[in-house]
Amino acid sequence: MSKARLPVIDPITTEVIKSALIYASEEMGIAVRNAAYSPNIKERLDHSCAIFDRGGRLIAQAEHIPVHLGSLPWGLRETLKTLAARGRAMAPGEMWVLNDPYVSGTHLNDVTVIRPIFVRDGATALHLGFAASKAHHTDVGGSVPGSMSATASELFAEGLIIAPIRLMIDDAVNEEAVALIRGNSRTPEARSGDLKAQIAGNVTGERRVLELVARYGLETLGAAIERILDESERRMRSVLRAFGDREVSVEDVLEPPEGDDLLYLRARVRTHDGTIDVDFKGTSAQVPFPVNAVLGVTLSGIHYVIRAATDPTIPMNEGCFRPVTASVPEGSLLNPRRPAPVGGGNVETAQRICDVMLRAFALLAPQSIPALSNGTMSNVMTGGETSDGTPWAFYETIGGGMGARPNADGIDGIHTHMTNTLNTPIEAMERYFPIRMTRYEFVPDSGGDGAYRGGCGLVRAFVLLDGKARASLLAERHRIAPSGAQGGCDGAVGRHLLRTNEGARRVLPAKTTIDLRPGDEVVVQTPGGGGYGDPARRDPAARERDRQNALVSAPQEP
Repeated sequence: MSKARLPVIDPITTEVIKSALIYASEEMGIAVRNAAYSPNIKERLDHSCAIFDRGGRLIAQAEHIPVHLGSLPWGLRETLKTLAARGRAMAPGEMWVLNDPYVSGTHLNDVTVIRPIFVRDGATALHLGFAASKAHHTDVGGSVPGSMSATASELFAEGLIIAPIRLMIDDAVNEEAVALIRGNSRTPEARSGDLKAQIAGNVTGERRVLELVARYGLETLGAAIERILDESERRMRSVLRAFGDREVSVEDVLEPPEGDDLLYLRARVRTHDGTIDVDFKGTSAQVPFPVNAVLGVTLSGIHYVIRAATDPTIPMNEGCFRPVTASVPEGSLLNPRRPAPVGGGNVETAQRICDVMLRAFALLAPQSIPALSNGTMSNVMTGGETSDGTPWAFYETIGGGMGARPNADGIDGIHTHMTNTLNTPIEAMERYFPIRMTRYEFVPDSGGDGAYRGGCGLVRAFVLLDGKARASLLAERHRIAPSGAQGGCDGAVGRHLLRTNEGARRVLPAKTTIDLRPGDEVVVQTPGGGGYGDPARRDPAARERDRQNALVSAPQEP
């Protein structure tokens, strides 16, 4: 039905439908979490869910992982283009699965599952939209356990590449597709279990959308969706218009795994009459190691910061995107050509995209933007075999210091920006994997000083208990500290250490892969956040609290 022919709908009904769609996305996530096998999804909640209309427009999403959610609209559009090029379209009773980063929009570990939603009108099936979920599967093959090699030189080393294939046919699971994915993972039971959890999530979303159709009818639901999208666009244009006609240029850096040359992210950000344009011309060219970010990741960072730095209460949907244009040179670090490796693109480079965009808004609205946070997800991928031959694989990201805010200290040891996950409980790690956690604590004085101090980083360490294993560490801000704002001091950089079972101690690079023997201990220290404002303006009572905290948690050598 054309927009002009949609019925007029009252604002109360629109609000009820908007809330119902948003909670349908949240309920999808609950279903995925409850049914998942792997601790990474069940405990850390490393998954995201959203609902789209039949044109592929985002209409509702859950408050899950920003880098997942920002890439899902791009990934769905690319998936539909890929199927159209094959002369295919999604049909009733199907569900599709893919992880190809150059189609899905993140990296190989993030497996996307899409369910087309149809409603029966007599003998005809009318296409309404899509329910989609994206979840980080701990291992999808590749050269290292966890599939995120810190030194991969091409995409093929990072794991199984799944072009869009059918996961369900006629509402039955396509066991051949599941077998393909299981056969390329070191932990096949977890893979099939997590896939079925995503199926459950998408079916939940479909059910809730069909309930809205049954309650309100197709015309009313369609009119409400158009009004929801238009309202988000109106609000976004209004807040952008307040910036006036402005143009700023900013840059930040990534630390490559080898060599001294830094990689540059450069952006020109222009606001004009309720619009914003972001141009990444001048950004470093793509590189043969896994910090390239596919375009879906880059768009995720752009949209996340624009909404966070303007009005985060605006419902996130296609309407928010309409005033935003982005230009990202093909072949660059932020829009690479296949088969550039991209494993770290949406965990590390995504954080730097946020930092670049925040630097831009700090020039546009200097009194409202916080200092930079830790700027890394501090990824740990570990796996191997126990002495009885049982395979295992483990993945987590580790929190760090949040940047100080214009009116408050930063938060200690928290996941920030493009990651919105939890820590893996120590009890779960020690139950499922042959490791023992030896340290989990804040790093005193790692947050930058200021009128408001930055949050402290974390130390998280574990020792291998049995068998053989390989650990891959992928982090940033080990050389270049998170910067303070408005006179605040920089946060502390991160560091990695290995203590061998023989007592030797070795500093490890930010991006590395090492073999472990029983008794070896890996220590990860994450960066602190930058401080905000002149340290001389810090409240004396707050300064005394800082001193007392330092006395009860004296710094220890990691």
